[in-house]
Amino acid sequence: MEEAKGEVRHVLLAKFKGGLSEDEIDQLIKGYANLVNLIPPMKSFSWGKDVSIENLHQGFTHIFESIFESTEGIAEYIGHPAHAEYANLLLPQLDKVLVIDYKPTVVHL
Repeated sequence: MEEAKGEVRHVLLAKFKGGLSEDEIDQLIKGYANLVNLIPPMKSFSWGKDVSIENLHQGFTHIFESIFESTEGIAEYIGHPAHAEYANLLLPQLDKVLVIDYKPTVVHL
């Protein structure tokens, strides 16, 4: 594994199950966003809906990205009771999910 220190991004791609209302989805997103207030190593949270014209989304409709201070921070996040409680609410509402953690490489031209 690469060095643990340094910013790590946690990306979750999701497809919500059919039958959920926009309000229900909004409440789930608000719950996800609130984790940044409860889990100290989670430094930021952003999200959005797919708007690509390429049609390569493979059914995923939403993207969620969190920034952590290190891979240890992600481990703390995963083990945190607030994350476990939230995951138990979110995951049953998803048809598809994909999670990738990565250390960003910035290219300066």
